[in-house]
Amino acid sequence: MSAKKQNGRQQRQTRDRVRAYQARQALHEHKKRRRLRDNVAAGVGLVVILALAVVAQLVYFGQGPGKSVPTPSPSASAAAAGNTGDVPAASLAENRTWKGTLTINGVALGIELDGAAAPQAVASEIHLAQSGFYVGTVCHRLTTAESFKVLQCGDPHGDDATLAGQGGPGYSYGPIENAPADNRYPAGTIAMARQSGNAHSMGSQFFIVYGDTTIPSDAAGGYSVIGHVTSGLDELVAQVADAGVEGGGTDGRPVVTPTITGFTIE
Repeated sequence: MSAKKQNGRQQRQTRDRVRAYQARQALHEHKKRRRLRDNVAAGVGLVVILALAVVAQLVYFGQGPGKSVPTPSPSASAAAAGNTGDVPAASLAENRTWKGTLTINGVALGIELDGAAAPQAVASEIHLAQSGFYVGTVCHRLTTAESFKVLQCGDPHGDDATLAGQGGPGYSYGPIENAPADNRYPAGTIAMARQSGNAHSMGSQFFIVYGDTTIPSDAAGGYSVIGHVTSGLDELVAQVADAGVEGGGTDGRPVVTPTITGFTIE
């Protein structure tokens, strides 16, 4: 083969190798850009999902009585349709009165729960009390206004100032039961806390009314009254409520931390 032909062949082979190399590089860069795009998309999707989850948790678990506008309560069937998780059957309340003792900071409160008037809520409380759910939890909210006197308990995160008011038992339920038509909750009333405007957002949080209180109904209605304190309320007021709210306000964490050390019911 002449030197001229040999040089031409070598040049073609060199050009072919260069084109092949460039093609591989282009493919590599394309895959790299695609992986980066996919990772960014996945990251954005994860951030959105986490943000929605946080918002949902804050919206659902920001529970407590005392805000909003009155409108008629939704039907029981509509509320039940919004239940989530493994909600105890209302039949557990047995359509009867249950008696027990709720102990807070050594103060033994005698209580009665009305399983006939609020079967779903009472069934849940029976289930939680008998399983030991409440023992060790902190009552995280105290109000001391003239016509709004409640101690709110039952949040498993009650001892954490950043999470208090957001905790629950892993399920939520409705409907609102046995709410007073006049929005008045006499001293000694025990009622369920819930998300504002949501009739089926009850869980484990409840409140003890230690002085005659008026709580306006909101978009969902009133608050489920499950029973009342039969003894020990004055001592609880003296030990906890009279010490007031942290910072001197009328609604917030109690100065004296109230801890549930026992909850028996039968």
